[in-house]
Amino acid sequence: MSSEYEDFSDSQPLSEQTQSEGSKAQEKYTKRYQVKQIKYGEKTVTGRVVGRNKVVVPEEEFYKLAALHSSWKELSDWFGVPVGTLRDNFADLYEKATTETKQKLRRAQLDLAMKGDRVMLIWLGKNILGQAESPVSKDSNQVLPWTEDEEDK
Repeated sequence: MSSEYEDFSDSQPLSEQTQSEGSKAQEKYTKRYQVKQIKYGEKTVTGRVVGRNKVVVPEEEFYKLAALHSSWKELSDWFGVPVGTLRDNFADLYEKATTETKQKLRRAQLDLAMKGDRVMLIWLGKNILGQAESPVSKDSNQVLPWTEDEEDK
């Protein structure tokens, strides 16, 4: 399912009479990756074919946009595919891209901290090591033991 090829050169647009109400609602989405009316030569688009309209979504482009932490809505608008369809077909790729970006950010933060950036050292200390500006041990939050015997002495 990673790379599928489909030829759209002979597909004709539907007339108004043959379009259903559901497909009219889909018109609001841009059809950037649908190939229509090829006059000279052939064009092969590599990617995943998704949705009822057989939109081809290039995996490399999706991965790059997901690595920028684009929202599902932004990706949906970019490719002209409903959000649910994208989630069903690209959840694995989205998770991988966002995880890779988070790892790169952590690496960059640690590099800054190791070079002596005080602000980054403090931030990482609080968030990763659980340090705080006002150190309070868990023992000091407990009530002191009090007995009646000590009061009489």
